[in-house]
Amino acid sequence: MGEWIPEPLPERTGSVGVPADTATADPADRVTLDESAGMAFPGALESMTPAQCGALILHDVFHYSFTEIAEITERTPPACRQPASSARRRVRALRPLEVPAAQQAVLVRNFRRVWEAQDIGTLIGLLGPDATFTTDGGGLAEAALQPVEGGVRIAHHLAALAGRTPADLVILERTVKGRPGLMARWEGATVAVYAFDVVDDRIKSIWAVRNPEKLRPWTGVGGEGTGAG
Repeated sequence: MGEWIPEPLPERTGSVGVPADTATADPADRVTLDESAGMAFPGALESMTPAQCGALILHDVFHYSFTEIAEITERTPPACRQPASSARRRVRALRPLEVPAAQQAVLVRNFRRVWEAQDIGTLIGLLGPDATFTTDGGGLAEAALQPVEGGVRIAHHLAALAGRTPADLVILERTVKGRPGLMARWEGATVAVYAFDVVDDRIKSIWAVRNPEKLRPWTGVGGEGTGAG
């Protein structure tokens, strides 16, 4: 029901299925956590052919050799390697230019403050004109069934959300999938996690995970810190 977002992680790890300090024979064949498990990755998969998607997942995520993939798909190893390389280039092309973490943190902090203040004008200035806000409630929590598109629409949507949130809801700055993000807590439980993509000093994408099943990794994550207001 509604939009699907991958489960957010409260801290950065290495490649999917590979410890952070593990090296492979060819580093170019690795897809890092930011690329393969990032919030935008499902959209990248949807743009690929079945051959590209299958080769990328089997090799870069599950670490099958191209010989093994060839046996599974009844193709030759070179015929499996080529779509994997094409898929990898597609993923990298979709990644925004890297913005320094400190710069992202400042932008996310300002976003939190003006969101809590329901300052629509300043929110619009922090959001890109073609920004997208996507929420995943999994049918278990309130969520928009379709992404909200456009900075102006998102700002009004966020202000409306802030206007009807409980007074004791606390929004904290936390690292989400290795990047600055936000965590919302209410009555001692994590009720939402927000991840961001930043492009050219403005927020390009916001992913809000409200599905309680996907928030289980956040159980026990510290709730101390600066809250709403």
